[in-house]
Amino acid sequence: MTSDKPIKLTLPHISPAASKPLYEQIVEGIKREVSAGHLPAHTPLPSFRELAEDLLVSLITTKRAYDELERAGIIYRRQGLGTFVAEGGAERSREVKRDQVDALLQEAIQEGLEAGMSTREIMNRVKTLLQERDTDAT
Repeated sequence: MTSDKPIKLTLPHISPAASKPLYEQIVEGIKREVSAGHLPAHTPLPSFRELAEDLLVSLITTKRAYDELERAGIIYRRQGLGTFVAEGGAERSREVKRDQVDALLQEAIQEGLEAGMSTREIMNRVKTLLQERDTDAT
């Protein structure tokens, strides 16, 4: 165990104006933090109520986010003790992210084909975008 005191989560801005529901934004933010190693296994997380107050969202929203994260095996709850990052949570979080990447790539491929692009054009476009990203990162 790391610390017995729940940490203060640092998540990207949660906004009702965003395209995703609030609970999904919380789920994505926590997954990102776990995948990046910022929240190691057994790190205590804030209670539903504390997180709701910190993010200025409803208790129902934070409970729904935690329920989804628990179903995915990224966090676990212990009655009377709190909510914690699961052992292997980072791997499961990355696995979920990889599945999302596959789905988004499938969607992008379909869009490209419907736009009249060849397989080669789609591959070249992906390569170009990755190279641009690498250039921007340096």
